[in-house]
Amino acid sequence: MKLTEPKRDQILRFCSRDPVERVFLEDVARRGLGRFVARADGGELLALCHMGVNVVPSGDGCGAFARDVARAAPRMLIGEERAVSELWEEVRSRLPSPRENRPGQPVFVIRTPPTSGETGLREARLEDLELLLPACAVAHEQEIGIDPMRRDPEGFRWRTRTQIEEGRSWLWIEDGVILFKAEASAWTPDAVQLQQVWVDPSARRAGYGARGLADLCRLLLERVPTVCLWVRAENTPAIGLYEKIGMEHVLDYRSILL
Repeated sequence: MKLTEPKRDQILRFCSRDPVERVFLEDVARRGLGRFVARADGGELLALCHMGVNVVPSGDGCGAFARDVARAAPRMLIGEERAVSELWEEVRSRLPSPRENRPGQPVFVIRTPPTSGETGLREARLEDLELLLPACAVAHEQEIGIDPMRRDPEGFRWRTRTQIEEGRSWLWIEDGVILFKAEASAWTPDAVQLQQVWVDPSARRAGYGARGLADLCRLLLERVPTVCLWVRAENTPAIGLYEKIGMEHVLDYRSILL
């Protein structure tokens, strides 16, 4: 089946069939960013793939994207586990050996506001940038395994600043210490996907993470029906935190870091 460059309305219809799993794809499409290829039948998409530094496949028969993905030379494949696995089996001989392969990464959702954490959570402001930047860098390195302040310091500073300016960054600070922070990696009318949930090491194991995340979910659930995030399978403390505020495991992602 020939691949096509999908139209925006096709992408949005495809994403509407699974708005949590496909939240990143819909967010990128709505913002007019990135490049997509798709498998289609009669105008409706069977599978979709975002091409870029991060390749994100979704749907049935994602192995068909192998040639385009090899040309894109991505740093990571990430998405619903079956879709990534189908793609990886077809493209693995054309890409470098992965430095990490992470199957079974649980995706958690919450749709009912949790009990208030009674925190000082607020949207980040530009004057918070210098405090947030090192915290975001550490959280990024823990998730991806690469220090962004060494690979691309100016690019990472710009991305962190942009998240603040777009209202996609939140934090809770007391006495100059970040008791909680998180950013939105994707935002659609149906869901917000969070990333880089983080508490300063000096303030951990005191309940701040659960309280901060509870208040952030309460805030976001006033605007969208679902808040979601994904986590490394071995991150037991984070999984316990998500379950504590009432989040449910609904599907699994797989990421392959190259």
